[in-house]
Amino acid sequence: MITRVLAADLRDAATRSPAVAITGPRQSGKTTLCRGVFPDHAYVSLEPLDNRDFATQDPRGFLRQYPGPAVLDEAQRVPQLFSYLQEVIDEDPAPGRYILTGSQHFGLSEAISQSLAGRIALLHLLPLSLDELVRFGPPPEDVWKVVWAGAYPRIHHRELPADEWLADYLATYVQRDVRQVLQVADLDAFTTFLRLAAGRTAQELNLSSLGSDAGVTHNTARSWISVLEASFLIFKLPPWIRNPRKRVVKAPKLHFVDSGLVCSLLGIRTPGQLATHPLRGAIFESWVASEILKARLHRRRPADLFHLRETRGTELDLMVEATEQIIGVEVKSGATIQPQFLQGLRALPEITRRSGDGREPVARLIYAGDSGQERTLIQVLPWTDIQAVEWS
Repeated sequence: MITRVLAADLRDAATRSPAVAITGPRQSGKTTLCRGVFPDHAYVSLEPLDNRDFATQDPRGFLRQYPGPAVLDEAQRVPQLFSYLQEVIDEDPAPGRYILTGSQHFGLSEAISQSLAGRIALLHLLPLSLDELVRFGPPPEDVWKVVWAGAYPRIHHRELPADEWLADYLATYVQRDVRQVLQVADLDAFTTFLRLAAGRTAQELNLSSLGSDAGVTHNTARSWISVLEASFLIFKLPPWIRNPRKRVVKAPKLHFVDSGLVCSLLGIRTPGQLATHPLRGAIFESWVASEILKARLHRRRPADLFHLRETRGTELDLMVEATEQIIGVEVKSGATIQPQFLQGLRALPEITRRSGDGREPVARLIYAGDSGQERTLIQVLPWTDIQAVEWS
């Protein structure tokens, strides 16, 4: 397998904290990463029922069998184990003693906050970023093949048909995770809701409208969106509000983490179909937003991603709060640069000046073409260079 960007920070975190937790969606490569970085650690998965029963019924005996260093996979399956882990770690806080993984962010985070706060480092692993994807072979040349296939490692490592694998992934997610976490009686209704959400990727989130179209209440829609977010299928961009006197749209923007999943949910069966699809621009925008999210999370930076839409003024697809910069990003799925692509970005210096934020404004256009340009105060980046620039 390839070396993941997060590997160095994972190794470093294990030299500082007695426990390290890695969360992320199913099949994002958490187990492979941990076993590759820590080949000498004992390994046990809490997914199998017998291991789960052992850890549940006799947690002290389980931890005596795995005293560390050890990798405990799918640790959120046994949340009561964390209280006993606290006891064991307090007795011997050796760095890197336990490496925990989990694919349900809320389950693992809740257990950590209750029992292991101050004793554990928390990292996030999403599917492959573009700079990781190219390590499987020659650099991709067709943007729509990349966006359509998505970035789950197994697809690229084993050269599997992306549409078939993603359909199976979604069926497994709905049948197992949704049934277990939400105890949803009507899985068909949830699947319909999921498809409708995919059709709204890169749009401002309106729970009332989404719930109405899916035939569920506003509260149910809110609950289901929370589960999709906790499962790392979606993420939300809050509005960037720094000037209270300026009227801005305050709804968050919805993005899917993996563009391949969006295509699967929308029935887009080939890259060629995606290239002419009415939602091509929205799906490409979500792909860009996800790539920037990966660039930050895989380097242990907070997400700090926002969007901006003034009610009568500028709209920017992303606002990135980097350490010393405010990066405004406009995303276009066209392969030819048009003058109107740059209009919102030209307003970025004035927007940041009015906000009182002292960080340097940096304007970037990311488009589906193949050549970069250095315009006055604006960087024009082809999609292939998205991981070649600094986002932190």
